[in-house]
Amino acid sequence: MSLSLLRLLPALLVLTLPISPQTHADSLDGKVVRILDGDTVEVLDARKRTHRVRLAGIDAPESKQPFGAKAKRALSSRVGGKTLTVDWHKRDRYDRLVGKLMFDGADVNLALVRAGYAWWYREYAGEQSPSDRRLYEAAEKAARRDGVGLWSDPRPIAPWDWRDGRTTAVPAKPSSGACPCDSGRSCTGPRGGIYCVRESGSKRYFPRD
Repeated sequence: MSLSLLRLLPALLVLTLPISPQTHADSLDGKVVRILDGDTVEVLDARKRTHRVRLAGIDAPESKQPFGAKAKRALSSRVGGKTLTVDWHKRDRYDRLVGKLMFDGADVNLALVRAGYAWWYREYAGEQSPSDRRLYEAAEKAARRDGVGLWSDPRPIAPWDWRDGRTTAVPAKPSSGACPCDSGRSCTGPRGGIYCVRESGSKRYFPRD
């Protein structure tokens, strides 16, 4: 192999490396100075810089959705004006920090799911630790089962469907049978009913009444 080719090898290797999205694990201490909606806040740090934070692992109802205002109030009652820690891992396309709000050692994001004011955001579950995925999934299942918060509505609309313009409500539970529907976006069946997904992964179809 020629000397000139050997010199080019490092550059060629760099060009062939896979490009992955930039992520960063860090923490931020600050005071919550503004609640924008049920899953977005602004935090003021010690240097008086404001950071917009999108709560990771959850998706709260949009402001104009049913329970949107209640979700915002639920978040405000927990962290409004409080000094806390943001454990964040990336910036999104809007340059917001994406992370967990930790107050008095408790995960605020998880608390909102447990109270029925946010969905577990399955689309981004891969960014969570295995422990968090289990906790958030269990929290949503319990909230659905108990009919708390937005789950008191028999046909809540997922916020990602609302944003996509799909406003046809999907039942949180089938009207016949006891299988809880945990299939997210795939919940609506081709004939207008719903697919119910058991923990084993098997599916059962329930036609609408």
